[in-house]
Amino acid sequence: MTSFSFDRDNSLYKNRDALLEEYTPNNLVGRDDELEEYHAALQPIINGEAPSNIFLYGKSGVGKTAATRFLLNQLQEDAARYDDITLSVVEINCDGLNSSYQVAVRLVNTLRDPADQISNTGYPQAQVYSFLWDELDELNGTIIIVLDEVDHINDNSILYQIPRARSNGYLEHAKIGLIGISNDLSFRDSLSAKVRSSLCEKEVSFPPYDATELQKVLSQREQVAFHENALAEDVIPLCAAYGAQDAGDARQALDLLLEAGDLARKDAAEQVVDHHVQEARRKLERDRIMEGVADLTQHARLILYALTSLEAEDNSPARSRDIRPRYEQLCNHIGTEALTSRRMRDHLADLAMLGVISSTEKNEGMSGGKYREHALKQDLHLVVSALEETIELAGVHESIRPYYQSLLDERED
Repeated sequence: MTSFSFDRDNSLYKNRDALLEEYTPNNLVGRDDELEEYHAALQPIINGEAPSNIFLYGKSGVGKTAATRFLLNQLQEDAARYDDITLSVVEINCDGLNSSYQVAVRLVNTLRDPADQISNTGYPQAQVYSFLWDELDELNGTIIIVLDEVDHINDNSILYQIPRARSNGYLEHAKIGLIGISNDLSFRDSLSAKVRSSLCEKEVSFPPYDATELQKVLSQREQVAFHENALAEDVIPLCAAYGAQDAGDARQALDLLLEAGDLARKDAAEQVVDHHVQEARRKLERDRIMEGVADLTQHARLILYALTSLEAEDNSPARSRDIRPRYEQLCNHIGTEALTSRRMRDHLADLAMLGVISSTEKNEGMSGGKYREHALKQDLHLVVSALEETIELAGVHESIRPYYQSLLDERED
């Protein structure tokens, strides 16, 4: 009988946690210019002056949150040397908080004792703000409020109220600085002029990492996370190249290195090599597509199913007018009304942004005009697997039957 006892295995990893998102390195590499700008924006605090409001923007995984934690940790450490500075940092992530009211409630509860929390509903917004001002004034000193993924908030109220709370007479003692962090490059432009002037006193833009910068990030983490010679020479350059290809995302590059290390440990390998990286990339891509498709609306999945069936027939790339009849058939089968052609094209655009399909613009001039052709960007087997529930609901189209049967056979094995 196979034994499943657990014994420690530290043959590859020295500190695996150094590859996780919550790890903050002692030094932040590859972001020198951004750190210099950010540091200058925070400098007034250490001078005992009113803090600036700072807005950071850039795509996901380009170092905004890591830079914030790194500099604020250093700032708190340095501020402790001065008797006339009392510095507090309050950080919340706005993912899942879509209104100023919800953000204000979260801030109040973060500042309060667990036994004195307020509910998410039932209070007028003005009263929740009053609770917030009371908690901030009681904390006193200089307070930095960090709102990560601030673009999730649908209204601007709190982004206006916090920076102006002291000048509007809501705060007597506390000096507040707001740091907004956004992955949405267009979020700043969507703000009203008065909010933009308050929140964006100082701005720091974080561009995507290039392959050289990602190699520096990964090499730094390698020193902490892995034993010497645990990685083959080509592993870091390969992970960095894939990370640069994936929109310069350091988080994805680190996740890839972590997954490759885990696969090597599972194989009881003496070293992480390139085939572990390749296998890890396939697995992460598969997981990303599975999660992305699971989050789609029913109609988006039906549209993807329609395109998938055309792909299985070698009838792609396909125009939306060619996808529509198959989509309407699937809608009829489950007894739902098909969306308009325009809404269907919107869903195709969303699928392209997700990376599941590719959409290529064609221009045939005066005779044919402009249009888009769509095709699967991911492996057909993978897409069929991700669409399993939709296929069961709408029925197995003849073109994808072999792929669907293969999926069932794999499960039985």
